[in-house]
Order: sequence, then C-alpha cells, then structure tokens
Amino acid sequence: MSIASVEIVRPAEARDLAPVLLTVEEAARCLRVGRTTCYALIRSGELESLTIGGLRRVPADAPAAYLARRRAEQQAA
Repeated sequence: MSIASVEIVRPAEARDLAPVLLTVEEAARCLRVGRTTCYALIRSGELESLTIGGLRRVPADAPAAYLARRRAEQQAA
C-alpha cells in the first residue's frame, strides 16, 4: 500500500498566492470604476463573471482582458 503525496499549503504560503477570483468590488478597484459601473459591465457581458452559490465573482484575469479589448477597439477606430 502506498501513500499519495499531498501538498500542504501553510498559512504564510497561502498569503503569497495571487487570488484566482475577485469580488465585484475588487474588480471595480482594479478598473478604477465604481461598483455600479462594474455591475453594468458584467450585465452587458463586457466583463466576464461567474456565480458560485449566490456569490458573483470575477476571474482575476478578466479586468486585464476587458482593458485589452477596449484598447484594441479604440486603436482600431
């Protein structure tokens, strides 16, 4: 019988990990917009989000992807 190795994340190491998901408020701070504007971007489909249970979360890379699309649109115009 063998024992599978399991990686244990200690609290000090956990603080060094970048978040995978952001709250809407955190995403709004990243974009330097208000919470209402951030919800409007989510509602329109411009900013990716997902629901986990009853909580709305934004993938950590979604604000940067939104900005990249906006920059590309403005440069094309």
